[in-house]
Amino acid sequence: MCTKSGQSRSKSKLAAAVLLAGAMLASLPAPIVFSQPAAAQSVRVVPEGNRYRSQPKIPFASARRTAASKSSYDAKFQKVLGVLKRDRRLISSIKRVAGRYGIDPIHLIGAIVGEHTYNYNTLDSAQSYYVKALSYAGLRFDFELNGEHVDAFVQRPQFNSCQKDSIQNNSDRRWSCYENVWNSKFRGRRVDGVRYPKKNFNEAFFQPLFAGQSFGLGQLSPLTVLKMTDMVSRKSNFRKLQASQPDQVYKATMDPNISLHYMAAIIRDSIDAYKSAGKVDISKNPGLTATLYNVGNPWSRASQFRRSGRTWPRENYYGWLVNDKIDDLRALL
Repeated sequence: MCTKSGQSRSKSKLAAAVLLAGAMLASLPAPIVFSQPAAAQSVRVVPEGNRYRSQPKIPFASARRTAASKSSYDAKFQKVLGVLKRDRRLISSIKRVAGRYGIDPIHLIGAIVGEHTYNYNTLDSAQSYYVKALSYAGLRFDFELNGEHVDAFVQRPQFNSCQKDSIQNNSDRRWSCYENVWNSKFRGRRVDGVRYPKKNFNEAFFQPLFAGQSFGLGQLSPLTVLKMTDMVSRKSNFRKLQASQPDQVYKATMDPNISLHYMAAIIRDSIDAYKSAGKVDISKNPGLTATLYNVGNPWSRASQFRRSGRTWPRENYYGWLVNDKIDDLRALL
């Protein structure tokens, strides 16, 4: 039979043991917890397919171009599909370039098909663009407005906000900043006694020879090429392009050996924008990357999407076609 004094001594020993164990645990290093960053955990993958049941309205300008060529959207789609089926060299290049930029080649196929179905009369052959690229070589012209080169124009005080190192050291941010300032402070306005045209930045400064706004296999604009030149240089080791090299900029828009890299950069940038600013992964939905290829400004659109509260981003008429015809496009690869 235990006495009260014996019970007391047992309790004291137990308490001392508990305190000792606690001290030993406290002295151990904290366990390492492996987890993904919160931002990565919050990114949702956009499912394949269209959100709209039927195709959104096609702009009048596209309908007018198609009517002028005495064709139809279906006929143009089938024609570009046929060209891509025959040109295995081009398909091989598409696959190679897509791999370098870490994207599915279907995104490049979608951009080409969309451009030549809606925004250009037709695609006769990739070879025709090689020929055109050669015809532009050696032409002398400058990117200017009223005799003032764009590089000089953007030194005006209105562009001071674009002079920060974080902007100047990134070609996309730099030219996007210039474009935004032009739209907000010069386009269609009178500044210092000069009336500026009601044209976008690309039309005002980067169309010295041609009436169109975009060129080549990917229907690129010179301004877009200048925006993407840093990424292309980083991914593919091409020399960075400057506005003082208009012949090289136009070559990049026309030569498929180069323009495919710029197309891939645009698509890579759109995927990155929606993953970072929109918190969704659009890499599995070619209709969305095609939509952004068509409308541009992926970073601001990604931010707008996140603020909108919508479940998923939605395709436009151009991207809708790509998703609707995805089996035909995949067959090319």
